[in-house]
Amino acid sequence: MTASIAQAPTTIDDAIVHNAEATLEILGQAREAIHSVIFGQEQVVDLTLVTLLSSGHGLLIGVPGLAKTKLVETLGIVLGLDARRVQFTPDLMPSDILGSEILDEGVDRRRSFRFVRGPIFAQLLMADEINRASPRTQSALLQAMQEHHVSVGGERHDLPRPFHVLATQNPIEQEGTYPLPEAQLDRFLLEIDVTYPSRDAERRILIETTGAEERQPAAIMTAEALTNAQRLVRRLPVGESVVEAILDLVRSARPGSEGDASVADKLLWGPGPRASQALMLAVRARALIEGRVAPSIADVVALAEPVLKHRMALTFAARADGETIPGVIARLTERLRS
Repeated sequence: MTASIAQAPTTIDDAIVHNAEATLEILGQAREAIHSVIFGQEQVVDLTLVTLLSSGHGLLIGVPGLAKTKLVETLGIVLGLDARRVQFTPDLMPSDILGSEILDEGVDRRRSFRFVRGPIFAQLLMADEINRASPRTQSALLQAMQEHHVSVGGERHDLPRPFHVLATQNPIEQEGTYPLPEAQLDRFLLEIDVTYPSRDAERRILIETTGAEERQPAAIMTAEALTNAQRLVRRLPVGESVVEAILDLVRSARPGSEGDASVADKLLWGPGPRASQALMLAVRARALIEGRVAPSIADVVALAEPVLKHRMALTFAARADGETIPGVIARLTERLRS
């Protein structure tokens, strides 16, 4: 597998170029449509688009009131996806998400079970405050995210394509929550921090969202167009220097002899090969969003934190010394800049 990646082509054939030009244009229009409704969260919007173009799932971390729900609703409209939202609570059961079988009785008095689909059968699902549901319910969702199907009553039911989950978490109110285990966090392609908007952006929010009419997003893409863009992302060439930068970064973020000597003893665990795969896809998607058909080392640096930070943990001693995961990642990416 490593050999095939190392031999990735650095030239682009005419078919890819033609497809890329059309995709770049429609992605630019979609990006503009989203920014016309979501103010002051440009980086969050771009990282979310990177997640979707990479055929992945995203974890949005932010306090209430930062337009996370609005973002998912807007993405559903602009990208032409069937979007649904589930509010996670401690009493939410797996069947409330996946669906369940009910007993039907026909006109001939014969009884049979009929499967009633749950809200997970959507192309874009918002799992709001995912850490408030029980581990059993979390596991049911995360298993479906990985396998793209659910099994109820011994029967397999495939999820629609494309299928994406954007989950949210509140970082400040942790009472009564069930933190996601590390193995389940690894299912998310990116962890995206949703921060407060700038003063100018908040001024625009005040003016444009409190009047008699509120601007509505326009439908720009379709599910088929998004699927075509996802296929294109996987066909974009990645230069040898970018592949090596990804390998150097991910492998240096692991404890043990192969890790970076300056941080290896501070890490409890580090990212596995899935992180390398996520970074390989994400840098291609970021390049495409920014109007390029080949990623650069700058893309690796920009995406290092959202790809790696939920796949690493510090030792107790390192945390006691004031170390942070973003700080460790910043030190590791500094070498890529030089």
